[in-house]
Amino acid sequence: MIRRWLVLPAVLSLVGAGCSLEGEPEPAAGGTSGSGGATGGAGSGAAGGGAIGGSTAGSGQSGAAGSTSGGGGTGGAGGASVAGTGGQAGSGLGGAGAGGGSSGSAGDGALAGMAGLGAAAGDGGTAGATAGMGGASAGASGSAGAGGSAGVVGDDRCDVAVLDAANPPQALTLSGSLGTHDPVMIEEDGQFYMFHTGNRVAAKTSDDMLSWQGASAVFTANPSWISSSVPGATNLWAPDISNFGGQFHLYYSASTFGQNRSCIGHATRASLASGSFADQGSVVCSNVNTSGDNWNAIDPNAIVDIDGNPWLAFGSFWGGIKMVPLDSTGARSGTMLHSLAARPQNGGALEAPFIVRRCGYYYLFVSWDTCCQGVDSDYNIRVGRSTAVTGPYVDKDGEEMMQGGGTLLVEGAGRWHGPGHNAVVFSGTKAYNLYHSYDENQNGNSILRISEIAWDTDGWPVSGGP
Repeated sequence: MIRRWLVLPAVLSLVGAGCSLEGEPEPAAGGTSGSGGATGGAGSGAAGGGAIGGSTAGSGQSGAAGSTSGGGGTGGAGGASVAGTGGQAGSGLGGAGAGGGSSGSAGDGALAGMAGLGAAAGDGGTAGATAGMGGASAGASGSAGAGGSAGVVGDDRCDVAVLDAANPPQALTLSGSLGTHDPVMIEEDGQFYMFHTGNRVAAKTSDDMLSWQGASAVFTANPSWISSSVPGATNLWAPDISNFGGQFHLYYSASTFGQNRSCIGHATRASLASGSFADQGSVVCSNVNTSGDNWNAIDPNAIVDIDGNPWLAFGSFWGGIKMVPLDSTGARSGTMLHSLAARPQNGGALEAPFIVRRCGYYYLFVSWDTCCQGVDSDYNIRVGRSTAVTGPYVDKDGEEMMQGGGTLLVEGAGRWHGPGHNAVVFSGTKAYNLYHSYDENQNGNSILRISEIAWDTDGWPVSGGP
C-alpha cells in the first residue's frame, strides 16, 4: 500500500504497504480409480469407488465396475469421477455394472466438475448383457444410468510447484518497465497482465513474464463514488485481479495516508485482451458509514475456496487481516467478518494478505513491518496455513497468526531491501512469487521482483529472492 501514518502511544510510525508509484492452474490428472465391488451371492455387488478429479479442467478417472452379481442380484455401480474446479466434466464416467441377473439396477453417472458439464447418462442394457458406460447391469431390460451432476472441486495442485532440492527456486531476470509497488498478476491466453499501485490503478503486460511493458491505467478517472466516501483519496492502491463467475474481477483500495477511513472498490471485465473495466462501486468500507472500525479496508485479495465460494481477504495494521464472503458476482455477501491474522504485540505491523490453495491447505501470505522507506524499509514476507479458508492459520512452529505467528519466507539481502506485498501465481507446473523490493542501485526505488516458489515435502513454501 501507500505510506500511511498511524499515531501510536508516544511514537509516530509508518502504516501501510504502498507508495505512489494474482492465475489458473494447468490441468492435472485425476486420481486412481476405485476398486470393484465384491461378487454377490444372491445379493448385490458393491459399487466401485470413484476417482478424485484433477486440478482445474482435470479429468477424473473411471471407478471400476462392480463384479458380477449372483442369481437375481444387482450388479455394483461404477464409482463417480469428480472433476476439478472450473473444469469440464471429468472424462471418466462411472464404470459399467457387470452382467447381472434378471433385475439389475442402474449405475450412477459420473459427477461433473464445478463449472463443467454434467456427464451424459449411460445407455440402458439389454437383457442379460452388460450396459453401456454409466448404465446398469441389465436385467430383462435394464434402465439407463443416471446423468452426472455438478460436483465439488477435486485435486488441488499436489503435483504442481514441487520443490527440487537440487534445483532450488531462483529469482527471474526481468527487463523493461519494472517500477512497481504492490504487484499482482494473472495470465490469459498466454499473455501476462500485471496491476499495481498508481494513478487510476497502473498496469503492465508481458508475453513471457520476463520483459514488461507499461499499459494504460485501469480507469481514465477515479470512479466518482470515491471522492465522497474517502475524501482526499488520489492514487488507487494495491489492486487484486482474479477470475471467477465468467468475469475478471479487479479489487482496489481507496484511502489516505495514516487513516483507516477506506474502501475497497470493484471492477469487472469479460476479457483482459479487449474491452475495458466497468466499475461496480465499493465492496467493503471501514469508517465510512460506520465509526469505530478497528480495521482498515485496503489491500484486497480474492480467493475461491475448494467448494467454489469466493472470499475477499484484506487489511493493514490496526486489528489485522480480515475476510468477508462474496457472492458469484464478486459483491459482498452478508455481514460476516472473519479475522485471519494480527500482530497484537508489534503495533499491528502486518498487511497485504494473499491466499492460495495447494494440496489440502490454504496458505496465507502477509507482509510484516515497514514499507515505503526506500533502502530503510524492513518489509518482509511471512506465511501460515490452514485447512479452512477462514482459518485458524498457523505457522511452521504451530503459532497462530492471530497471535503474531508467521514463518519467514522472503527478507531483504544485498542490494534489495524490504521485499513485500507479494502475490503467488500458478502457471503450468510452476508457481511464482511476485513482490516489490527497494533497489539501492536505483536510489531506493520500488522495483518489481519475481521469484520461483515451490513446496517442500512437509507442505511449506520455499521462495527464491530477494
